Order: sequence, then C-alpha cells, then structure tokens
Amino acid sequence: MVITAFPVGYFAGLFGIGGGLITVPFLFFIFETFNIDKNYIMHLAVGTSFSIIIPTSIVSVLTHRKNKFVDANIIKTYGIFVVIGVLTGTIFAALMQTKTLVLFFSLVVYFLGTYLLLNADTAQNSQKKFTIIPRIVFGFISGFVSAPMGIGGAVMNVPVLKYFGYPIKKAIGSAAAIGFIIALFGAVGFMISGSYLNVNLPFSVGFINIPAFLIFIPITILMARVGANTFRKINKSKVQTLFGIFLFVVGTTFIYRYLNL
Repeated sequence: MVITAFPVGYFAGLFGIGGGLITVPFLFFIFETFNIDKNYIMHLAVGTSFSIIIPTSIVSVLTHRKNKFVDANIIKTYGIFVVIGVLTGTIFAALMQTKTLVLFFSLVVYFLGTYLLLNADTAQNSQKKFTIIPRIVFGFISGFVSAPMGIGGAVMNVPVLKYFGYPIKKAIGSAAAIGFIIALFGAVGFMISGSYLNVNLPFSVGFINIPAFLIFIPITILMARVGANTFRKINKSKVQTLFGIFLFVVGTTFIYRYLNL
C-alpha cells in the first residue's frame, strides 16, 4: 500500500484525476491476498478509493486553482447533476457482482483512452456552448459511470470539457474540482450501502477499508502537489497522450483479471 500510494498521488495531480484508476486495481489485488469475500472485493476497492480521493483531490484542486486552471462556473452549474449521477451509480454498483464491476471498469477506460489518443493533436476550435442540457446529461453520466469505478470522473469530464472548447489545462483543473464532489458523495454512498448490506469485511466501515485509507492519505497528498506542479511544465498534447496511454495500461490489467476471475 505504501509503494502504491506514491504513483497514485503523483498521477492524481498530474492528470487532474483522483488517483482511482491506479488505486482501484492495486487495492483489488491487495485485498484479494487477504482472502476477503470475493463477492465484495471490487466494492471494497471502489469504496476505499473514493475515501482516499477526497483529501487527495483537495490538494490537487488547490494547486490547480493557484495556477488559475479551475473554472468556478463549471463547478457551480455542473456539480448538482454530477451528484445525482453518483448517487444513482452507487446504488447500481452495490447491486452488481465483482466480475461485472471489473468488466465495466475495463471497458470504460478503454473507450476514454481511445478518445484521448485519437484527439491528442486536435486543435481547440470548438464553438459549442456548454448550455444547461449538456450539463445535465454529461453531469449525470459522468457521476453515474464514475461511481462503479471508484474514480474522480476526470476520464469523463476532461474529454467533455475539451469537447466544449475548454483548453486541456483548464479542463483538467476543473475536472479535479468535480472529482472532489464525486469522491465525497461516492464514499458516503459506499459506506452506507456496505453497512445496509451488512457485509462482514475486516477493518472496514461499509465498503471503506480504514487501514488503506490511513496509509494512502499522507503520501498521496504530498505526491498530488508534486504532480500538479509538474503538469504546468508539460506540453498539453503530451499530457493528453500520456493520459490515454495510461488508461490503456489500466484497462488491459483489468481485462486480464476479469478473464481469470
């Protein structure tokens, strides 16, 4: 867990993600070695990931905000629809089996990784307006999809904001802020749903593992700041390409695991 926490925090700051795309796979494998009930391994990894994202995303957001890469208007008019999506997605995830959650996770990151790689060098010439209808639709979808994956939603929101004409750096900074909202409501949702289902998981409250939370927090907070500062110095197209490759690696890892469950 200590070794994993370093890259999780760094990539959280670099890509504007909460780190869930790394945290979930690693926690999944770690919990599996502890002989935790296979029916709830993925649920525990997702719920714990959300709890870890909360403080990590706060540091990431503050750093991006300092560099003026966070658009407050997006957060105010987009957040409520994201919350509705997260709450709905959490209920959906609680009713799914671990194998189904693993497949869902893999397919989503492959799709978004492909999008980022294909559009890495595309110029930002979009004149589309981010009106209330697309904010409702994409807000709900990003929240709903993020909930079963234990992620902060950047894999959804960065492409969405980029599509509506936001520069990649502002898209990533704003997505980090939205990720805090997703993580907060996602963690609460998984804690409540796990308690409601009366799961018997060691050292856990609902679907949140306390030792993992305590170990990851101090390291990821430190590394998130390092990653966010590194982001300022990297070419925007290169950041997007790295993000896409990163998603493919994660997706492949989980497809392999899905085939062996």
